[in-house]
Formats: sequence, C-alpha cells, structure tokens
Amino acid sequence: MAGDQWWFCLKHMAVEGEKGCPNKDRLGPYATREEAASAMETAAARNKAWQESDKEWDGD
Repeated sequence: MAGDQWWFCLKHMAVEGEKGCPNKDRLGPYATREEAASAMETAAARNKAWQESDKEWDGD
C-alpha cells in the first residue's frame, strides 16, 4: 500500500504498522516493511560508524 509507514517495536522485537505500540517503544518510521525489519542492523551499523568517527575526532 502506497504511503504506509512501518516501525520496529523494541518491546516486541517485531515490525509494526502505524497502529502499533507507542513511539517511545519503537524505531522508525521506515518506508518499507523490509527496512523496518532491518532496523536493529541499521542502528548497529550507524553506532559503529559514529564510534569510529568519535575515535578519529578524539585522536584515539
């Protein structure tokens, strides 16, 4: 369905549509169900990149 948005619920570790858990318990929105399903991997990759960037910034 065009225009739908998806979230990844951290409480249930599952993909949800708009009528899901409160936003405080989830990541998103994502444009596709597949992107939402990959939310934890996306977050881990971003965290790793930020940590590497911080090391460079701090001179570690």
